[in-house]
Amino acid sequence: MVAVLDRHGHPLMPCHPARARKFLAEGRAAVVRASPFAIRLKDRVLEDSYVSGVAVRIDPGSKGTGIAITADGDHVDTVTGEVTTHRQGLHAIELQHRGAQIHSGMQQRANYRRRRRSANLRYRAPRFDNRSRTAGWLAPSLQHRVDTTLSMVTRLKRLFPVTEVHVERVAFDTHALSLDREVLSGVEYQQGTLAGYEVRQYLLEKWGRACAYCGAQNIPLQVEHIRPRARGGTNRISNLTLACEPCNQAKAAQPVEEFLAGQPARLTRVLSQAKAPLVDAAAMNATRWRLWHGLKDLGLPVYTWSGGRTKYNRSTQGLSKSHTLDALAVGEIDDATRITRCPDRVLVASACGRGSYARTRTNKHGFPRLRLPRQKQHHGFATGDLVRAHIPRGKYQGTYTGRVAVRASGTHRIPIPGGYADTSHRNLRLLQRGDGYAYTTRKEDARL
Repeated sequence: MVAVLDRHGHPLMPCHPARARKFLAEGRAAVVRASPFAIRLKDRVLEDSYVSGVAVRIDPGSKGTGIAITADGDHVDTVTGEVTTHRQGLHAIELQHRGAQIHSGMQQRANYRRRRRSANLRYRAPRFDNRSRTAGWLAPSLQHRVDTTLSMVTRLKRLFPVTEVHVERVAFDTHALSLDREVLSGVEYQQGTLAGYEVRQYLLEKWGRACAYCGAQNIPLQVEHIRPRARGGTNRISNLTLACEPCNQAKAAQPVEEFLAGQPARLTRVLSQAKAPLVDAAAMNATRWRLWHGLKDLGLPVYTWSGGRTKYNRSTQGLSKSHTLDALAVGEIDDATRITRCPDRVLVASACGRGSYARTRTNKHGFPRLRLPRQKQHHGFATGDLVRAHIPRGKYQGTYTGRVAVRASGTHRIPIPGGYADTSHRNLRLLQRGDGYAYTTRKEDARL
C-alpha cells in the first residue's frame, strides 16, 4: 500500500498502488518520497477524509528488525452473524542494521592506536580507562540498533496515521532460561497456550534451526537432552538441544559421547556450542528497554509483547518465518482474529551510514595515505543520493536507477546490472536525497 498525505502534509489512510497511479496520471497528486513511496494529494485535506488510524508493529532483532503497518477491522458474517476481526498488513519494512560493521570499525581503530603506542612512535601515552560514562550508556554498535529503529518509526509516523505502537519486548528471557524448569512457578512457560515457546525459540536461534546430530534442516525438530535425564541430566538450557525425530529416537538414553563416538568433530562442536551463550540474546536484552523508552517519547501508546506470544500467533495463523511476518503477528490475536492480508513485497532498508568524518584513508599501520576532499556534494549530488540516469549513447546506453557515487570532476558512478557505469552529472535526475539507507525490495512468501 502507498502512503498518502493531504495537501498540507498530514497523513491519510494508505491506498492501493493502482489508485496512486491513477492520482498521479490525473495530476491530482505529486510524489513525496521514492522509498518508502508516498504521494501528496493536491485537492484533499484531513478534515474532509475519514482516517481510522493504523498500528506499527515491531519485531526487533540483533541484525535486522521487522516493521509492519497494520489496520484492524471487524467483519460480520451476513449468514451466521458471527463477528471476526481482520488484521491487514498494509506495509512491511525489513530494517537491516550495521552494528557488526560499527564494532569492526571501532576495533580497527583501537588496533591502530595500540600499534602506534607499542612501536614507540611519537604518540600520546596510553590512558587509564577512567573516563566517566553517562547513565544508560550503550556501546555504539548497540545504540545504533535503537537509533535506526526509532528513526524509521518516526519517519513512518510522518507518512502514515499511526495511533499505536506494538513491540516485541524480547525473544527470550536468558535469566529465566538459565534456571531449572522446576524452579519457575510455571506461570511463564508451563501454563497456558504459550508453554515451551520461549525455550524453543531460544534453541532455534542458538542451534541454527537444524538438528544438532545430523544437521537436517526444514523438518520438525524436537527438544532433546544432551545428557539424558535418566543419567542425571537436568532441564537447564545448557543441557538442551534440537534433534530430528530419527536422531532423537536413535540416541534414546545414551550419553552423547557414546552416540557420537564415530563423529569426534561433531561431538566437539555440540559440547562447545551447548556451553556458549547466544550473543544476539545479550544484544537484545541490552537494548530492549532503551527502545521501549524511546518509543514512549514519540507520544503514542506503546504495548509490549513476548516473543512466545509472537511465535504462537504466527503458528496459529499459518505464516512462514521472517522478520516482517513476525512483526505482523506481534500483539494479541484471539480465536476471532484472522490475518487476511500480507504484503507480497517487502521494502529492505539497509543502514549504510552517511559517510565518514575522517577525511583521510589509512594504510595497514594506521597512518594517513590518501586525503579526501572536504566537500561532500559535487554538481548538486552527494554520494548515496537516489538518482535516475539516462545515458544517451555509448556502451551503457539506457536508463538506470540507483544510488550515485560522486566525483569532483562531475563524472559520477551509478550501479547497472552486472557492475557500474560512469556518466556525466548532466545525465542524472535526483529522485531522493541520501538518508543513510540503501533501499531494495524482496518478495514475501507468507504461505497463508
